[in-house]
Amino acid sequence: MQDYEINLSTLAIIPIDDETSRVYEEEVEYIVKRSSNSIIKQNCEFYGSSYQGRCVGTKNLTGIKTKYPIIIEESRNIIFFPTSSSRTQKSSWIALNKIKKINNINNCGQVLFKNDKCIDLNISYYSLENQIIRATMLKSKLYERKLAEKM
Repeated sequence: MQDYEINLSTLAIIPIDDETSRVYEEEVEYIVKRSSNSIIKQNCEFYGSSYQGRCVGTKNLTGIKTKYPIIIEESRNIIFFPTSSSRTQKSSWIALNKIKKINNINNCGQVLFKNDKCIDLNISYYSLENQIIRATMLKSKLYERKLAEKM
């Protein structure tokens, strides 16, 4: 198995098949011999938690019960959200903080990133919009918690 460390340049992790993913960074793309979900789970552990722990944390902070957005690394606010259920190997994962805009192309979602890279996703625009709202809710709750700690 090949490892990939999610970082501040990571934009998206898109499955090619059940065992291979294309990772988009701001300047480069990689083919990684791991499923997209496996990359997410490995990075949760790399940054000090389990995937299951991150799911429980999201549920406790937001009340979200399915398709959990995940805090990969808390101090740098690296938050990813899935495009479909994590129970399938076909879920793409998108970095919330890298999104500039989303577009509705024939009712399919398209993500335009801040570096002007564009990715078409195989989900409806409205599903994509909903996942962004849910991930933004998680980001907001995390921000509120950090703000309360400073006071």
